[in-house]
Amino acid sequence: MTCAPALKDRHGRTISYLRISVTDRCDLRCRYCMAEQMTFLPKAALLSLDEIAIIAERFIARGITKIRLTGGEPLVRRDVGDLVKRLGRHIGAKGAEGGLNELTMTTNGNRLAEHAPALVDAGMRRINVSLDSRDPDLFRHITRHGDVARVIDGIFAARDAGLAVKINMVALKGWNEHEIAPMLAWCSDEGLDLTLIETMPLGTVDEDRTDRFLPLTKVLDELKAQFPLVRDTHDSGGPARYWRRADSGTRLGLISPLTANFCDTCNRVRLTTEGILYTCLGHDDQVDLKAILRAEGLPGLDAALDAALLSKPARHDFDIAAATPAVARHMSVTGG
Repeated sequence: MTCAPALKDRHGRTISYLRISVTDRCDLRCRYCMAEQMTFLPKAALLSLDEIAIIAERFIARGITKIRLTGGEPLVRRDVGDLVKRLGRHIGAKGAEGGLNELTMTTNGNRLAEHAPALVDAGMRRINVSLDSRDPDLFRHITRHGDVARVIDGIFAARDAGLAVKINMVALKGWNEHEIAPMLAWCSDEGLDLTLIETMPLGTVDEDRTDRFLPLTKVLDELKAQFPLVRDTHDSGGPARYWRRADSGTRLGLISPLTANFCDTCNRVRLTTEGILYTCLGHDDQVDLKAILRAEGLPGLDAALDAALLSKPARHDFDIAAATPAVARHMSVTGG
């Protein structure tokens, strides 16, 4: 593998962060993310784990320094641990093929207790766990059938195995807004960080997203009245802006694509489980890397990546009040 020029888009932004959806399937059905009855891709349409690794390694050679494995739920894919091991070998590597600063994952935590030790052994040091409520009944309602105790057990197992755990909580008006301050307090007590996320208009779901949209500008004002929050310069390589509890050191991240657009510093692209590269979460511009890899090999991949970045838009066009979602695909297809 030879070294190739770093990835830059037409707006001068350097692309250093790749999010990979290893599956569109999930063992939960969160109401803001999926319809209750989902049609998933046939297994024959998916990239093999070897193909995912080949594409990821070409991205690493082009300057990607951070990879996040997502889904759906990544831990429902059989043998995903083999992919983690293969990519983990690139952490801290140097030389012509480049290297990763970080390999991480976003999971719903349902199977985390089982997998946490292997993730650590493969070189993973940090993980995000989606947890929108610690109330058993509300959690079951949001996820349609989930068991919050199982998820919390997974969080503690990951922490005890040596993973730094950050909780991802989608702020949902009328559902969990009363739990945000207690969640921050709980995270501080348990040595966890917390990131709050505004709900995004992706795919058709069975709920009216305008009823659930909670602007994080309002949430932050309310949290500042309850906790000693100071601005933190921490940069995780993603879109979050950070504050910190001065009395505990717990970080609070805010991902607010609607009230505080962060597109001017976008450093990310997304690879779906069927091999489609999206350069923007909120647009449909795409390149079929699976077809190119199978037909042309690595030289074709390089040309495709360069062409894709020439079309990367300056920003997304999310509008929570629009009659139809910004894009038809669900978050689970693109990668959460």
